[in-house]
Amino acid sequence: MNPSERLLTYAGIRTPSDESSDTSPSSACQFELAQHLSRELFTMGITDVKVDPKCYVYAHIPATPGLENRPKLGFIAHLDTVSDFCDRRIVPVVHIDYDGRDLPLTEGGIVLSPDMFPHLRELKGRTLITSDGTTILGADDKAGIAEIVTMAERILSEDIPHGQISIAFTPDEEIGMGAAHFDLDAFDADFAYTLDGDTEGEIQYENFNAAKAVFDIRGVNVHPGSSRDVMINAALVAMEINSLLPSQETPRDTEGYEGFFHLTDMEGDVAHARLNYIIRDHDSAKFEQKKELLKSIEKQMNRKWGRGTVTLTLTDQYRNMAEIIADSMHLIENAKKACESAGVTPLILPIRGGTDGAQLSFRGLPCPNLGTGGHGYHGPYEHITAEGMEAACRIAIELVKIYANDPKSSESVSP
Repeated sequence: MNPSERLLTYAGIRTPSDESSDTSPSSACQFELAQHLSRELFTMGITDVKVDPKCYVYAHIPATPGLENRPKLGFIAHLDTVSDFCDRRIVPVVHIDYDGRDLPLTEGGIVLSPDMFPHLRELKGRTLITSDGTTILGADDKAGIAEIVTMAERILSEDIPHGQISIAFTPDEEIGMGAAHFDLDAFDADFAYTLDGDTEGEIQYENFNAAKAVFDIRGVNVHPGSSRDVMINAALVAMEINSLLPSQETPRDTEGYEGFFHLTDMEGDVAHARLNYIIRDHDSAKFEQKKELLKSIEKQMNRKWGRGTVTLTLTDQYRNMAEIIADSMHLIENAKKACESAGVTPLILPIRGGTDGAQLSFRGLPCPNLGTGGHGYHGPYEHITAEGMEAACRIAIELVKIYANDPKSSESVSP
């Protein structure tokens, strides 16, 4: 079976994580996919596979006899999807020989257009996979899962020599908890790659430093006819807070290594308001400056409107794994070689987000990220090509070959 065929099956198993939940996994539906994958891996001959009580899937392919001293190489993808646009049955749609032009998604009333996604023109002639336009597709990250499972199947069926291969599928990545209960001992790898990126050939080891910021605003609500010098309109204070942030430092206005303040949601009335932000920057010094700006706004508002009017809560989420990968640059150099061997142009790009690998790297498992071939994640415009998935699978197989064939493949390479 090829990876795109697997994606069509996995996509139909809804696995939205739930940020409001305090359980792990955050949604029981993730167990359905986890158990499906466990059975699939076992059926293809991987006997060392388990699903733990928190919905992590761990599997191992023992090293080819004589290659037990090679690095233990791991591959990781996540089970969950975002909860947005995931409130109904997901129906993948296959568009054979896509013509590179506007593509109406029949049920959703939206159009997948090169005007919005210029790379679509380069996908002309490929087999394009979308949802019906009413939901996400779920390629983030079921494409990564499909590519890892297909890689494992081919390694076994084609008797490709290999060191130990460790496989893990994690829950709750989309809500920042994918690495929270990851058992490094159970995974048992020296190095790993997450398959959770975009274009095939992407190699990413620089991610955002990340934090969550919440402004709680307490207002004073009195009759508007007699409110002079008394009323504090919490909703207006919230608007004032947002106006003090740099207007050009939003996700829409930034790219590459540029950081941002992102207002994810808000609520409010005269008596109470809340602003929820995520803060991102690749540069650690600029990241700290962003947090200091928020703290200064909190102080400014309380000086103006009275002590206790505004309360800021800052929560660090993850850090830039580049400082860890710097000591294991063979992971990047070998990924580039694997791309070239697979006939794919390597693309070294910063991650404008985070992955499980960022947190795992700081826990002692260097873990850069690879592209899966997908685009337009987290909404009904999500799409991927069968050819891109096949290329991503070939890259993973080439990595296995590199680490199996060269005993020096894991020696440090200068950044």
